[in-house]
Amino acid sequence: MKHIFAFATLIAFVFSGVTFAADTYTIDPAHSHIGFAVKHMVISKTKGEFKEYESTLIWDDTDPSKSSVKTTIQVASIDTDEPKRDEHLRSADFLDAETYPTITFVSKQIKKQGKGYLAIGDLTIRDVTKEVEIPFEVLGKLTDPWGNTRIGISGGLTINRQDYGVSWSKTLDNGGLVVGDEVEIELTAEYIMAQDDAGK
Repeated sequence: MKHIFAFATLIAFVFSGVTFAADTYTIDPAHSHIGFAVKHMVISKTKGEFKEYESTLIWDDTDPSKSSVKTTIQVASIDTDEPKRDEHLRSADFLDAETYPTITFVSKQIKKQGKGYLAIGDLTIRDVTKEVEIPFEVLGKLTDPWGNTRIGISGGLTINRQDYGVSWSKTLDNGGLVVGDEVEIELTAEYIMAQDDAGK
């Protein structure tokens, strides 16, 4: 009888570990950055960022396939350090913040890739959804001086804005575009483990 009880306890422990291996984290905007860069008149790049966003990460250290991420960006928070340009980017010529107030990314799969990882999911801009792949790496995981578990992530991708209906442009005399089509997106994020998961 004791052996049966011990075996049942072991099974319960093992399955408990599987069930709760994935931890939930929320992004810390004060230590994160969602930025972008676009070619301007072929010879330079204009850089900017989004100031307001939310992101939830479910991360499993032992099995990345059980992980996921969901991010929502407020389009009106775009900032290129030039107010007139920012207003143009918020307008219907570009992101149309009034009609499409958010940009979202929802992962469908996360898998190991080389020394890093790959998040595959749906990126939605101006109500146009395209599947994208975001290579990323985990920079580290630690407990901060206040007892919070933090995880750092860095990644990025390049998209074509035309794919999402962001089509405004003007052509230069040499045939180049005033605003390039390719948008380089850079992501650096610091996530804090949810308290419910921290105490389990």
